[in-house]
Amino acid sequence: MGYRLSTTRRLPAEWEPQDAILLAWPHEQTDWQSILNQVTKVYIELIRQIVRFEKVVIIAPEPDIVRDTLKKESIISSNISLHKIDTNDTWIRDFGPITIYTNGHPQLLDFTFTGWGSKFPAEKDNQATRELHDTGILKKGQRYPTNLVLEGGSIESDGSGTLLTTSTCLLNPNRNPHLDRKGLEAEFSKLLGSNYFLWLDYGWLAGDDTDSHIDTLARLCPNETILYIHCTDLEDEHYLELKKMETQLKQFRTKNGQPYRLLPLPMPLACYDDDERLPASYANFLIINSAILVPTYSDPTDTLALKTIGKAFPKREIIGIDCRPLIKQHGSLHCISMQLPQGVLA
Repeated sequence: MGYRLSTTRRLPAEWEPQDAILLAWPHEQTDWQSILNQVTKVYIELIRQIVRFEKVVIIAPEPDIVRDTLKKESIISSNISLHKIDTNDTWIRDFGPITIYTNGHPQLLDFTFTGWGSKFPAEKDNQATRELHDTGILKKGQRYPTNLVLEGGSIESDGSGTLLTTSTCLLNPNRNPHLDRKGLEAEFSKLLGSNYFLWLDYGWLAGDDTDSHIDTLARLCPNETILYIHCTDLEDEHYLELKKMETQLKQFRTKNGQPYRLLPLPMPLACYDDDERLPASYANFLIINSAILVPTYSDPTDTLALKTIGKAFPKREIIGIDCRPLIKQHGSLHCISMQLPQGVLA
């Protein structure tokens, strides 16, 4: 579908004011089925923390079950909004709406979601943004569908036109094979208002099936700061690649030609499910109003990770949430959430 957007458009930073956090509740038809109780506890704790600061919008095939579950946990809040929408899975960072501001007004870009390059079923997930818009909770007429394949976890914005991403994901032929780097930059300029691009060519995590989403590796933060994962173990399989990533980050410059302030996040000890290494990363934190929710892994490095993230966000409460169940399906806290910036809710 073709549509026009004003030339004055901007992709806000995650740390800007938000109306709500959007979640897709885990259910028996998702890959969580075998550990549903464990992962539900993560969602309960996540919601318990978010409603202290802002609204939570939850989509689920059976919202009454969600309501009863939260009630049993004494989570009864006017900050919770439930909507009956079915999903293939719960990684709403990648199939939820990406909000831009056009002349100061929010608009929801509904990109095409293919299950990370047709790796997994995605038909229901790809309809979720349209169905959410149809509920009326979002301001009417905000949704703009596009055939461009893009996942929210693959891009980072500073709110001022800078876009940070990875070439491994966005230039993978399983996404938009007709577009090269310049072609994608042109699309992002048109759709997102981005005008300065930082492409990371290195960095990966064992067990990751997103083709190296940026939100597991490096995150843009206020005051021209980048938090990034840093491996110090020479014997770790990630060491060389993450060292190359660090070198490239040191070469990056801001629009003003200055080096970024780089804050290295520790790597947690290797986590396994049977013999498979899991992509545990502290970079997969979620920024909400007045707080940062950080995935923890019952690891000695949890404390250092929380402290380091606090350096980037000194005025926000830093809250750890045990995400060991989440990484069993190869994602973490940021992956299961999507911010709805200020002005999105009706």
